[in-house]
Amino acid sequence: MYVKKFLPCIYLKNGSAVVSDEDDTVLEADAYSLAMKFCRDLADGIIIYDLSEGMGDAAHEESLKIIRAICGDSEVPVYATGNIKRLEDVKKLIYAGCSKVILDYDKEVNILLTSAASGRFGRDKIYASVSFPKTFSTQVESLDRSLLIGTDTNYHASDDKDTGSVADLCTKYCSGVLLKNIHALDVIEDEIKLPIIISAKDLAFNKIIEYLKKDSVSGVTGNVISLNSGEISSIKDICTQNGIIVRHLESKIKWSDLKKGPNDLVPVIVQDYKNNEVLMLAYMNEEAFLNTIATGLMTYYSRSREEQWVKGETSGHYQYVKSLTADCDKDTILAKVSQVGVACHTGARSCFFNEITGSEEVNTVNPLQVFEKVYDVIKDRKLHPKEGSYTNYLLDKGLDKILKKLGEEATETIIASKNSGNQEVIYEISDLLYHLMVLMAEKEITWEEVTKELAGR
Repeated sequence: MYVKKFLPCIYLKNGSAVVSDEDDTVLEADAYSLAMKFCRDLADGIIIYDLSEGMGDAAHEESLKIIRAICGDSEVPVYATGNIKRLEDVKKLIYAGCSKVILDYDKEVNILLTSAASGRFGRDKIYASVSFPKTFSTQVESLDRSLLIGTDTNYHASDDKDTGSVADLCTKYCSGVLLKNIHALDVIEDEIKLPIIISAKDLAFNKIIEYLKKDSVSGVTGNVISLNSGEISSIKDICTQNGIIVRHLESKIKWSDLKKGPNDLVPVIVQDYKNNEVLMLAYMNEEAFLNTIATGLMTYYSRSREEQWVKGETSGHYQYVKSLTADCDKDTILAKVSQVGVACHTGARSCFFNEITGSEEVNTVNPLQVFEKVYDVIKDRKLHPKEGSYTNYLLDKGLDKILKKLGEEATETIIASKNSGNQEVIYEISDLLYHLMVLMAEKEITWEEVTKELAGR
């Protein structure tokens, strides 16, 4: 039994979200904002349809830019499909940050790209979408492989080792199926034993529950979810009541188990879950606590205004719950969150920036914080050049000089590794990492982007 998912979709055209691939009426002019709303509505993922096919390279690049922005800030996995003709198109979507790329099996060339895409990026990154059951019964040998000529799949006739039906190909190289024709479910689930996401424009609530009870169905998408995303939390509650497993925050500690301070409030220390930076201190009453659990958005009680408030509701700087932990006395909550933007109303990342005292001998033990600190210095040199700075020398000379130095440092690291003792290797690796960070600053690539990519592998 799968954990059932609710995946609203975005039909992306000219930077806007339109009704569907058949109706270009604009639903939301800013597709990025719609994606962020879906995150706040407790979606389990977002499926983006790139409708730029036939509109030229500029339109396609604009779509990729928006997809990249959505992937960068989305709290849930992003799946993408549409305008895929070559392996290069799959690569661009993966590099944009998409968790999965969906190959449209209504297009023969997408079927033929399956094994190459799976081999290049891994089976778990590839989904297939299908409308007609007969597609799965088609024999691979009968497909027109000349469609791959001119693509960058590195396909050659001698590589033709895939035999059997399209269903066999999908089972071998894909990790799931998006079914666009819900009426074909009975046929498809007999053909292929992979998780199936069903897509529907409109569907009665009792039918959604009926479909989600099927072992083969792993989720629901389409406008039936997109246009009702604000109801996802309520639908999940009803799913739970019906024995359907869904992704939902559940509290192992009741509010009554916590020890309250004055006015029945509990203090909450808020940390960034990525680097453990302390962001702020706030308070919860019972209503704020329950709302936080129900919505996944940090909600507090304002002692000055004497009212509940959702962090980010006015500023857009929401905090998504990653974990809540009570201390040993159960009188304080530690919240680890994904922080959108900054935490402090002053515009600072953290509310804690007024230094009182400290020791110069304090060492930072978090490696990522060390990298970020050095990287921040390099970025500051780029914005505020300092005379005599080696970093500014490299940045002023430009990309070719940076790449030349990076190559030299890589070579010196290799040579040092051949010698006995590790101290020289550590020194050269440090030099290599520094020059790598100069390159990152030049290309405006952040450590967050790099570590996110590594974490997804």
